[in-house]
Amino acid sequence: MTTTTVLRERGFRNLYFGSAVSAFGAQVGYVALPLLAVTSLHAGAGQVGLLSALATISVLVVGLPAGAWIDRVRKRPLMIAADLARAALLAWVPVAAWLGVLTIEQLYLVAALTGVGTLLFDVASQSLVPHLVGRERLTEANSLLVGTGAAMDISGRSFAGVLAGAAGAPVAVLLNAAGYLWSALFLRMVRTPEPPTRHDGRPLAGQIGEGLRFVLGHRTIRAIALQGAMTNLGFPLYSVLLPVLIVTQLGFPPWVLGLYLASGGVGTLAGSAAAHTIGVRLGRGRATWVLSLFTTPASLVVPMLGGGPWIWLSAAAWFVLTFRVGVNNVLLVSFRQKVTPDEMLGRMNATMRLILMGAVGLGGLLAGLIGEVWGVRAALWTGAAIVALSWVPIYFSPLRAER
Repeated sequence: MTTTTVLRERGFRNLYFGSAVSAFGAQVGYVALPLLAVTSLHAGAGQVGLLSALATISVLVVGLPAGAWIDRVRKRPLMIAADLARAALLAWVPVAAWLGVLTIEQLYLVAALTGVGTLLFDVASQSLVPHLVGRERLTEANSLLVGTGAAMDISGRSFAGVLAGAAGAPVAVLLNAAGYLWSALFLRMVRTPEPPTRHDGRPLAGQIGEGLRFVLGHRTIRAIALQGAMTNLGFPLYSVLLPVLIVTQLGFPPWVLGLYLASGGVGTLAGSAAAHTIGVRLGRGRATWVLSLFTTPASLVVPMLGGGPWIWLSAAAWFVLTFRVGVNNVLLVSFRQKVTPDEMLGRMNATMRLILMGAVGLGGLLAGLIGEVWGVRAALWTGAAIVALSWVPIYFSPLRAER
C-alpha cells in the first residue's frame, strides 16, 4: 500500500491538499508576525519572545478542555471554522498596519487566538484521519502528512524572508490568511461521513479526567508520551541557544545558522518519507526503538559544534536526529490513532499535545536557566543526555514487539 493509493481516497486527498497549503501559510506567518513586530512596531527581544510563546501558552491553557469538546462534535465543520477564524484574525493585521493603527497588544491577541485555532484544527485533524483512510492505512497517510509538513517548514520559512523583503511583512501575513481560506475550501469538499458523536451528558471535567486516565493508563500510549516528552525536552536545550553559540560566540554569519537549522527540516522530511518502508522492513514497533538506538548517539556530536569542520559534523548529527524524529512522528502517531477508540481520539490527541508542548516549553526555560548559570555548552550537553536516552521508554513497552 503506497501513499499514492491513500491519495485516491477523495476525502483524505482534499484534507491533504488543504493542510499542505495551510501549513505553508502558517510557516510564512511564523516568520512574518515577529518580523512585522520588529520592523513596524520596533518590538524588543522580550516582546518578540512573548509573541512567539503565546501560541504555546494557549495550548497549555485550553488543551484538555478542547480535547473533550472535540470528542462531542463533528470534526470537519470545526476545522473549517478554525480556518475561517484564523484567516479573519490574520487578515486584520496587515489592514491595521496599513491604516497605522496596529499595536503590539493586537499582535499578542492574534497570536494567542490563532494558537487556539491551530490547536482545535490539529487535534480535530488527527481525530478525523482514521475515519478517512481506515486504521490499516494510518502509517501511509501520516507519512504523507508529516513529510509534507516538514517540506512546508523549509519552504515556507525561506519564502517568508524573501516575500517580506520584497513586498513587506504585512503582505506575508496576508498570505498566511489566504492559506487558511484555501484550507477551508478544500475541507468543504470532504464528503466522507463521520461516525455519530457521543455525548452522554456528563460534565466536561469528567470527560477530561477519562482522557487523562486513558493516556496514562495505556502502556503503549504512556510509553509514546514519555518518549516524546524526553525528545521535546531535549531538543530545545539544543535549538534555543544555537543562535547564541553559532552567531555570537563562534562568530559565524547568520546564513550559517540558517543552513544548520535547515538541515533539521531536511532530516524530518527524509525521515517521514522513509518511515513506512522502515516500518515494514523492521516491524513498525521495533523500528521505533532500533532506529533510535542507532541514531541517538548522534546527540553527543551536536554539542561539539565549533570552528572548522566541527560545525558541519554537528549539522550532520542534527540531520540524523531529526531524521529519527520524522520516522517517529509517523509511526508513533499512527500507533496512537490505531489503538484509541473513536470516541476517545480527541481527548487522547489533546492530552498528548499538552504533554509534548509542555515539554517544549520546559525545555526552553531550562535552556535559558542552564545557559545563564553554567553556559551554553552545558545546556547542549544536558539536551544530548536526555535525547540519547529517549529510546528507553519504547524498549520497555509492548511496542517493542509490535509488527
